[in-house]
Amino acid sequence: MTPSPPTPATDLPPRLTRLTFHGPLSEDRADRIVGRLAQAAPASATVLDIGCGWGELMLRLLAAVPGASGVGLDLDADDLDRGRRNAERRGLADRVRFLQESAHGTPHGPANLVLCVGSSQALDPAEPPRHLPEALAALRRLVSDDGRVLLGEGFWQRTPTEAELSGMWPGASAADHPGLGTLLDLAVAAGFRPEWTETANADEWEEFESAYQADTEVWLARHGDHPLAAVTRERLDAHRAQWMSYRGVLGLAYLTLVPVI
Repeated sequence: MTPSPPTPATDLPPRLTRLTFHGPLSEDRADRIVGRLAQAAPASATVLDIGCGWGELMLRLLAAVPGASGVGLDLDADDLDRGRRNAERRGLADRVRFLQESAHGTPHGPANLVLCVGSSQALDPAEPPRHLPEALAALRRLVSDDGRVLLGEGFWQRTPTEAELSGMWPGASAADHPGLGTLLDLAVAAGFRPEWTETANADEWEEFESAYQADTEVWLARHGDHPLAAVTRERLDAHRAQWMSYRGVLGLAYLTLVPVI
């Protein structure tokens, strides 16, 4: 029997192609955040993006501040390559570096604008939420005294029930996230004042979670006999079940923080 030819790369499940941002963030909110940060930035601002992924917010900041330059740190090579391609297409490649390296103890900084959206765990290896004080202390060291930090951080909108926790990520605990008030208190204790506090709404979460899986769901519906179909189905179903468990319970805060001098 003649063996089947290897599956071509074009036949593989797509990855995150419908996501603009790697998180629950609308275009309107992104525009407001970029405008607020750009207004606070000097003409030759430096931008540091912790756990940047493909660095969409950073690239938008560089476009809004024509004299700015940026550095994005992440460990995912595919995301970094996507960021580099986007920078090239937008004429920003000469003003940004996407580096595949850890943010823990990073020597990059201080920067005028520091972005840390959904990636504070990259700054401290402790288990959540114990990493937050050290991560916030690291952010204070990484931002210049006249700068701003954009912190995107998870918080509980209410205390999750045991049944809800059992459906979330493995080992999920009510101690995994603080409440919003506690998160703000931690930021103040680390040497910041909150210039702006906003939280992702239900529409942003649904847009993100749907776009996170949409392309792969369509692929699976058309490739049910593919060698990767079973493991892809298991992954999609598990993630959707987790989302249904934290939907309306887990929030994401966008905090614009001003360092205290």
